[in-house]
Parts: sequence; structure tokens; C-alpha cells
Amino acid sequence: MELNRTVPHALRQSISQPNVHRTTRIDIALFNGFALPGIVAIVEAFQKANALAAPRSIGRSRYDVSLWSAAGGRIASTSSVFVWTESVDSYRDTPDAHMLFVAGGAGARQACGDERLRDWLRRRHLSSEIVHSIQEGQQLLEAAGLTGRDRHLFETSHEWRDVYPERPFAEPPDPVDTVLRIVRHDLGTELAQLVSESVVPEHKTPFAAPITGRTVSRISEKIMESARWLEANVDQPISIDDAAQVAAMSERNFLRRFKSEMGITPSDYLLRARLNMSCRLLVESRLPVDKIARRCGIGSGGQLAKLFRKYLSTTPTNYRTGREASRTST
Repeated sequence: MELNRTVPHALRQSISQPNVHRTTRIDIALFNGFALPGIVAIVEAFQKANALAAPRSIGRSRYDVSLWSAAGGRIASTSSVFVWTESVDSYRDTPDAHMLFVAGGAGARQACGDERLRDWLRRRHLSSEIVHSIQEGQQLLEAAGLTGRDRHLFETSHEWRDVYPERPFAEPPDPVDTVLRIVRHDLGTELAQLVSESVVPEHKTPFAAPITGRTVSRISEKIMESARWLEANVDQPISIDDAAQVAAMSERNFLRRFKSEMGITPSDYLLRARLNMSCRLLVESRLPVDKIARRCGIGSGGQLAKLFRKYLSTTPTNYRTGREASRTST
């Protein structure tokens, strides 16, 4: 994930003295094959902030969230869930404050070839106070020539230091972290804390971050690309040879390198990714357990239940019920 923080000169004065009554437009760029969980978390957090904020006399929400794609219409996520988007051609600029999020996902590479989307990102980048790309979404920014724009200006400017305390560039905030910092800056710490307590972060599952404790800088680009490919294709029948071809290695060399660099075998990594997505869909959707299992490449609800009993000592249904109860109590 890459965070590009932009504070155009014309906006700096208004940022230094935040106006709690202004409307902020949140533009989210999507494409076929985008990763759903991060986008769900962003939308949920801003919607919760809207619900908790004082009623608006002008009849508009504090945060106006819109989903955009090159052609508009139905866009498919990697979870096989469709969302409705507006076409970038229909975009009309406003004097409101703007912030831009760019989705990640396996479809980012193909989306890089869409000139309409690249041109729209360039225009939105110029007028957005913050531009945040999620994982593969950085590829889109790079394709539009936007990598690292005004990074030095942002780091040396004092206006946003209460929103983004100094941190190494290797540790940028995740999407929910970014939203919470924006809300805290706009609406105060207490309201941001309420939003934080109500949002289930996408990475907080028992199977998230299988390389926790590993030093990312030690992982080669080829192995990292193969790991991302495994995560993006959890719903497909995958062989080790397929993953080895993504890394441009022989199967034997790939198995050795992957285990050495990731600390886990490709097969175990794929299983964790499938179980991780299963946990997310159990919490973030109302899909039946059997359908969730098929969408995560596990085959059947019975097989998913067997894996949950083995690794979590519970069932998928009980996991869903327990997480729902936990969210209701906060």
C-alpha cells in the first residue's frame, strides 16, 4: 500500500483551520477485479461518521462518498460481489473539499491501460487534499504518472501533522486508519473514537497477515507478486506450478524461495488466504456458508466447517454470530 498525500497550495489555508460544517467529497476509484474488503471498511467508517455528526442544516452529509469507474455501471470485485458505480465522464467538480481513494485488487494491472481512468485520476489528484492508494491501487497512480507527488511538501508542511504524525514511509496507515485520522481532524477525537469502535478492520481476522514478524524488505518482488496472485485467486483451482510460473521460477526453486522468504509454504499461504476471506465474508455479508466456501475456493460448507473446527475450534455459523454479538456490544 502506498499513501500519496497532497495538499495543494489553494487548500492549505482552509486545512489549517478546519471547518466542521463543510462537506467533504470522498471519491473512490474502482475497476473490475477490485478488492472489496478495504472499500467496505472505508464506506462504513465514513457512513458511521455521518450518522454520529450533528444534523446538517444544509441537508448534506459531512462526507459525501461516491464510487467511480471508467465506464460506470456494475463493477465486479474479487469476492464476486458487484457494486454500482458512476462513470468518470459524468464527474462534475464542486467547491467542496475532495479526498481520493484508489482501490487495490487483482484487476489493477489491466485497469492501468484505461486512459479515461488515468486521466480522471490526474484531474482528481490535482484538487484532492489526500490521495490514498490501497495496495495494487498504487499501480494505477504510477500508470498516471502520480507516484510520490508533493510528498516532500506534505512532510515538511505543518497543517496535517495532527492528522498524520510522522512515521516511516514503509509503514503507511491502512485505509481505516486514514479515515479515522481524517474524522479526528474534522470532528474531534471523541467522535473518531466512536467510529473506530464501530468499524471492524478488514485485517482483524485470525488468519490475517500470514507473514507477521517477517521483514518485508527481505521478500523479493517475484515472491511478493506470487503471494498477491495467490490471494487474488483464492476462488480458483490453483496448482503450485501456476504460482511458480507467476514468479518465473521452477517449481522446486519457487517452493524453496517462498518458504525461506515468507516463512510459510505456498499451500499453507493459500489456505490461510482462503480462510481469511471466509472470515471476512462471514462478517461482512449475509451469504450462506456453503456459498462463501465456494467463493473462497474451499468447495463446500462442510469442508469449511471442518477447517474452522480444526483451526478455530468453532463453526462458521458460530464465528459469524460471535462477531456480530461483539460488534453490537461496542
